[in-house]
Amino acid sequence: MTTAVVTTEAPSEQAVVPTTQARRGRRPSRANRPVGGAGAGVLLWGYAALALVPLLLMVSNSFRTNADLITDPLGLPTPPTVDSYVEAWTTGNFATYFGNSLAVTVGAVAISTAVATMAAYALARGRSRIFRWLESLFLSGLMLPIHLAILPIFYLFDGLGLIDSRLGLMLMYAASGIPFSIFVLTTFFRQLPEELEEAAALDGASSWQTFWRIMVPLVRPALATVAVFRFVPIWNDFLFPLVLLRREEKYTLPVGLTNFFGENATNYSAVFAGLVITTIPLILLFLVATKQIVAGLTAGMAK
Repeated sequence: MTTAVVTTEAPSEQAVVPTTQARRGRRPSRANRPVGGAGAGVLLWGYAALALVPLLLMVSNSFRTNADLITDPLGLPTPPTVDSYVEAWTTGNFATYFGNSLAVTVGAVAISTAVATMAAYALARGRSRIFRWLESLFLSGLMLPIHLAILPIFYLFDGLGLIDSRLGLMLMYAASGIPFSIFVLTTFFRQLPEELEEAAALDGASSWQTFWRIMVPLVRPALATVAVFRFVPIWNDFLFPLVLLRREEKYTLPVGLTNFFGENATNYSAVFAGLVITTIPLILLFLVATKQIVAGLTAGMAK
């Protein structure tokens, strides 16, 4: 007869290790834990609240009268009034200033983004050494701020007959934003695989069709980032409109605010109302484009 022998062995050390690792795997890894934990969250919320204080103070004071602001600068609007907004929009001619700022800023951003997108695509796909030299030439424009060239720009515009011209101001802003736009967009175009262009060429698409219908939509987050980062400084700029514009009907919003500052008296309520009017488009822009901005700033960071 054959006797079956059953042996019982103790679990090996190798069998215990996976079980232990499985139990440990239930815990969140260190990479998935929030950096800084609750302390960082408290600091960030505290900073956000502190940063909102000037904005809330500006909005609150815009609903008060000038006499109330002089007697109690930090008081509350009791009762609130919109007279300062009416005065800023009508008497202060803010409707004209707003239209000038919108036309100059949107035109400058559109021209700068369009030119930089085409130039960045050519520089990203160019194989010759001259493209590297051209890219370095464009990026050299980031070394010095444009405001240092205010005197040469003034003489150049004077010779071209562009003093007191909104078109000239728009072209100046567009040219000053091209280096930054090329710097951002070139990096994004280089991250796109060249197989996309090869497949488009096999399907019979021309170079322009490949660029406009395939490549541009893929860098939409970068385009939104570039547009927003150029919109804000142009919208808030005070120096160039003050120097290059002469007639009041062509002033932009930052320069138009100076009309409320007099030699003997200042209309503070109208100033705060004008600041609110100037800030609203920027807030709306960030609310609309936040998703694209975050995608553009974080693209390429995750492996």
